[in-house]
Amino acid sequence: MLNKIKKSLFCTLLFLSFYSFGQKEGYNIKIKLDNYKFDTLYLGNYYGSSQYIKDTAILNSKKMFLFSGKESLPGGVYLIITQDKKYFEIIIDKEQNFTVESQYDDFYKDIKIKGSPDNDIYCQFVNYNRIKYDEYSPYQKKMEAMKDNKDTVDWCKKKLVLINEEIGNYKKKFMAENPNHLMTKVFKSSKEVDVPDPPKKADGSIDSLFSYRYYKQHYWDNVDFSDDRILRTPVYHSKLDYYFKNLIIPANDSIKTAADDIIEKARPSKELFKYTVWYLTNKYEKSSIMGQDEVFVHLVEKYYMSNQAFWVTPSILESITKRALQLKPILIGKVAPELIMPDTSGAFVSMRSSRGRFTFLVFWDTDCGHCKTEIPKIKKFYDEYKTKYGLEVFAIDTDSDLERWKKYIIENKHEWISVTGTKTNLDYHKAYDIISTPVLFILDKDFRIIAKHISIDDAKGFLDNYMEKEKQKK
Repeated sequence: MLNKIKKSLFCTLLFLSFYSFGQKEGYNIKIKLDNYKFDTLYLGNYYGSSQYIKDTAILNSKKMFLFSGKESLPGGVYLIITQDKKYFEIIIDKEQNFTVESQYDDFYKDIKIKGSPDNDIYCQFVNYNRIKYDEYSPYQKKMEAMKDNKDTVDWCKKKLVLINEEIGNYKKKFMAENPNHLMTKVFKSSKEVDVPDPPKKADGSIDSLFSYRYYKQHYWDNVDFSDDRILRTPVYHSKLDYYFKNLIIPANDSIKTAADDIIEKARPSKELFKYTVWYLTNKYEKSSIMGQDEVFVHLVEKYYMSNQAFWVTPSILESITKRALQLKPILIGKVAPELIMPDTSGAFVSMRSSRGRFTFLVFWDTDCGHCKTEIPKIKKFYDEYKTKYGLEVFAIDTDSDLERWKKYIIENKHEWISVTGTKTNLDYHKAYDIISTPVLFILDKDFRIIAKHISIDDAKGFLDNYMEKEKQKK
């Protein structure tokens, strides 16, 4: 468990104020854990996709562990974590002065709560589900063992349906009797969308996309965006992650529209707004899908550069703004910044002197180990497909050893435009975000960027697909 308690760079830099909104009433939580052989317990909590250590308690003379602080903890699901990485969950909300008595061997079996009705009814719910699981498990095992016996399998399925109905009814009762309990919010937020049967079109056919549209439209119906407690449970991040991975078309315009929409939904809660903006910014800044850095730039411009990201320090704001402005000129669809550099004869050559239908813009280094593998593959591709694609190559060597560069070109018969980056009209490392080599950009005849950081192994499929789409437009 503890190996999941992590602090990412973004969390460290952007969320130093995560827990600054608690009321100043303090918390005082006593834990008695029978048969526990260690002298330390940890209090952790969920936040988005991660779990964090909030407090540490040492066994005192009364054989109790005490977690205490001067400021109240924000409401959420918290973790009591043992020294050997086991844990059980408790609810911390309005009640922050209570005692938990439990057994290390089985945390919930005989658990006793004093001073927290919220935890008392939550533990009753947990234990009810434990009992039902014990009933459920034998039928599952019997179904697997007797999978060739249809009558037995059908009988087991009926039993499982009945148990599921009982669990569902118990949950409904719990929610009805405890409308303000945190777990009621969790259950509602986790509830699957009930999708009706798709209607028939005028011609009698079924609308095949109805279920998808309905599910997407109603996906957030049961989430209370004014209640930031949901952020300190495993639910909100999971829903957010699923939504953008599975329900949003992976096209930049669709992603940006969906991102803006969910951020507006989250605006009633400072914490949810903050987390949602951060999560999406982080997700698309680090995306491995080519071109999705456009979403990152959009989010930075709309929410950070407009001073809506109230949680970031001036230095972090400056850093993230600088990053977005650096990427903006080399987004897919932008005209590539001009490069003018000397060739092997010392004559300065413009990137725009390329007359290819497509131009491979290659940044490489004669002394780079990976380049020694990839550059020959690029040459092979060029030799084989130059005519088919109307291909030209503008290759920038980043090595300062000119003689080594010239020798390599001659020996390997590079019959394309080769220039050295030792003299240049602009800082290409900064302009093209070149951190390592090799890096391959693909430009169209107007020198617009149509692909970047693409592997030569993917180039043929990309170009074939691109040309087919261009053909369909005509």
